Amino acid sequence: MGQTNRSVIPAEVNNFYDRTLLYRAIPLFVHTRWAQVRDIPRRAGTSTIKFRRYGNLSAATTPLSEGITPEGSQLSVTDITATVAQYGNFVTITDVLDYESQDPVLMETAEILGDQAGDTMDQITRDVLNAGSNVYYSNPAHTLRTQVASGEVITDTVIKKVVRLLKNNKARRITTMVNATTGYNTTPLNASYVGIVHPNTTYDLKGISSFVPVEKYSNTSTLMEGEVGKVDEVRFVETTNAKVFAGAGASNIDVYSTLVFGMDAYGTTRISGEALKNIVKPLGSAGTGDPLEQRATSGWKATFVAKILNDAFLVRIEHAVSS
Repeated sequence: MGQTNRSVIPAEVNNFYDRTLLYRAIPLFVHTRWAQVRDIPRRAGTSTIKFRRYGNLSAATTPLSEGITPEGSQLSVTDITATVAQYGNFVTITDVLDYESQDPVLMETAEILGDQAGDTMDQITRDVLNAGSNVYYSNPAHTLRTQVASGEVITDTVIKKVVRLLKNNKARRITTMVNATTGYNTTPLNASYVGIVHPNTTYDLKGISSFVPVEKYSNTSTLMEGEVGKVDEVRFVETTNAKVFAGAGASNIDVYSTLVFGMDAYGTTRISGEALKNIVKPLGSAGTGDPLEQRATSGWKATFVAKILNDAFLVRIEHAVSS
C-alpha cells in the first residue's frame, strides 16, 4: 500500500519555501458536458438504467377514403441499457507529514483527488464516444485508421461533410450543456453542433480559411469554457484529453480523433447520492489497524456510466496533425 510520507514530500527549507504549491497541470474535462444526465434512485434495487427512444412515424401521404377507418400505425421503441460501476482511489497520509508540513496537506489532497475523479469520468466518457460507428477521414479515399498518413490534417471539407451527415440523420443542434459548477443544471447555448479537439488539432483549425475564432463572434455571451472557434455549424472546444490513437496510423504516426455530435447523442448516469464522495478517515480511525494513530486517508468514490444513445448523432473525424 502506497503512503505519502516524508520520503515523498521532503522537509521544507523555510528561507526559500514558497507556500503556494506549484500549479497542477490538468486537462480541461469536457466530454461529459453535453450528455443526457439520468440518475438511478438510491435503493432502487438495480444499478442498471434503461434509456428509451421512440421511433418516428412515416408521413401519412395516402388520402383517407370516405367512411373507411385506416389501419393506423404502431409505435416503435428502442431500449438502451447501461449498468453503473463504482470508481475510486485514495491517498494515505502519515502523522509525521501532517504535523511537520507547512502545506495544508489534507486540503490539497482533496483537490488533487477531485481532479483525478473528474479526469477519470472524462476519459471513460471519451472512450465510449470514440467507439461510435460513424467515422470520416480527412482523405476520403481512406477506410481504415492505419491508412491515415502524415499531412492529412482536418479540413473544411470533412467538417462540412460531417455536418451534412448529422443533418441528414436528423440530429438536432445543441442548445444546452451541463453546468460545470453544479454537474446538474444546464446552461443555454447558441444552437450548434459541438466538436471536441486536441490543441494540436486547433493549430490546424486556425489554418482553415473559414475558421472563425471566438474573439470574432458577434455574440460572446454564451461562450463555452475551452471554446476556440467554429467552422461551418460546428463550435469547437479544446482539451488535452481529446482521444489520440498513438502510433495507429501509416508509418506509426499518431491519429487524432475529433468528435462532432448533436443533441441527445449520449448519456451519463449516477446513483443518486452516490455520484461523487470525498471520504476522509482521520488518524486512528482504523482502530487496532492503526494503534499508534500514524495514518490518515483521503479518497473519492463515484458511481458512473456513459452510453451512446443514438449513434447516428455522433461522428468521429480521424486525421493527422501538422508537425
